[in-house]
Amino acid sequence: MFRGVNNVKLDAKGRIVIPTRYRDRLQERCGGQLVVTVDRDHCLLLYPLPEWEEIERKLVKLPSFNAQARKLQRLLVGHATEVEMDSAGRVLLPPPLREFARLDKGVVMIGQGNKFEIWDEETWNARREDWLAEDDAAGPLPAELESLSL
Repeated sequence: MFRGVNNVKLDAKGRIVIPTRYRDRLQERCGGQLVVTVDRDHCLLLYPLPEWEEIERKLVKLPSFNAQARKLQRLLVGHATEVEMDSAGRVLLPPPLREFARLDKGVVMIGQGNKFEIWDEETWNARREDWLAEDDAAGPLPAELESLSL
C-alpha cells in the first residue's frame, strides 16, 4: 500500500526520485518495473507493472462500442508507458506525459494504495484547496461510503 503526500523535484532530464520509503516495496513487488499513464484530472498515474497489468486486462475487455469505455481505453492504455526505477531510485517521465500533467520543477506524489498520482505542485495545491472548500453541493455521498467512520 502506498500512502502519503511526498514533495519531490523533477530534474533537468525529466526524472523524479521515488521516496526512499517506497523503493524496497517497489523492488520486491515489481523489480522496479513501473507503468506511467495519464489521468483525466491532468495528473499522472504511476503503477507497479503487475498492478497495471490487472487494470489493463480489465480495460481492454470493456465493450468497444461504448463511447465512455473507448475514451478510457484511449487515454489510459494509449498513454501507458513502461518506465524503470534506476539504482538511484529515479524514474524518467516521458516528455509527452510531463507536458500533459504540466509538470515543472515541483512535483507531488500522492500514494493511492496500489498506485501513485503525480501532480504539478501548484496544480495539486490549488485542486486540494478547491476540494476542501467544496460543500455538499458537490453531490451525495456514494452508498458504499455512508457507513464509513473516520
